[in-house]
Amino acid sequence: MSQDDDHESYGGTGQTRTRYPERPGDVYGGARRTPRSSSRSLVTVVGVIVLLIAAIAFANRGDNGSGASTSADGTGGQPGANSTAATGNKPVSTRSGGIPSGFTHDTQGAASAAANYATVLVSADILKATRRAEIVQQIFVADQQAALTDKFNKAYTAEFLSKLGLDQNGDAAQGSTYVSRTVPIGTKVTSSSDTTASVEVWCTGLYGTAGATSTDPVSSDWFTMTLQLRWSDNDWKVDSFAQKDGPAPVPGDNKASSADDMAKAVEEYGGFTYAR
Repeated sequence: MSQDDDHESYGGTGQTRTRYPERPGDVYGGARRTPRSSSRSLVTVVGVIVLLIAAIAFANRGDNGSGASTSADGTGGQPGANSTAATGNKPVSTRSGGIPSGFTHDTQGAASAAANYATVLVSADILKATRRAEIVQQIFVADQQAALTDKFNKAYTAEFLSKLGLDQNGDAAQGSTYVSRTVPIGTKVTSSSDTTASVEVWCTGLYGTAGATSTDPVSSDWFTMTLQLRWSDNDWKVDSFAQKDGPAPVPGDNKASSADDMAKAVEEYGGFTYAR
């Protein structure tokens, strides 16, 4: 993807949504899954519960032939805290302009930076001119900032924003809430050196406008972002980025929430700082 094309699908335009072929009987063609009978579901649930109980009992049982089982910390009995502790470096504790910063100078730090930057690049804030300028200055290397600012400004015109139901400042109409929230599912460092790293971030997200008169209701999307990072000013910064569709799972049978419930959830539930 050329750099000119990098920004055409950002900011919740909906152009990254995966479209499935419409084939009769094909579960990927949009057909809803046939509900299982209640009796079959009950048998399945009971079977799973029995297996879970048996597994828990077995895990908690000591070896009667040779004494108590050994835990992760070697003391016997219950497993130690380190057996369930998160691995890798601790999440960053510093922020600049509301964006995590101060990532470690290694591949884990690069992966964490890429995950956090992905949530910012595909967010509602990127559509607001003032906030966008701050984001560009914060997460991009200095020698790319001017060119990217120009490209963003050309992409997010008043006409473009109007198609999303937003005014020229990137704000939704009164009584509506514009949603563009990205959630990283996982990261993969495909190449790295002391000064550069290429990281793929598999994401899902929510995009659209929640409101009684919205013509673009909030829907979900799956995509992968590839970020080229550079170690600059003692932190990982974005040199360039691109986006492609998928991988996407089979759609579930969840009942869609109302516009009010969706807007309330977005306002009440905060995001995360991502790190390994």
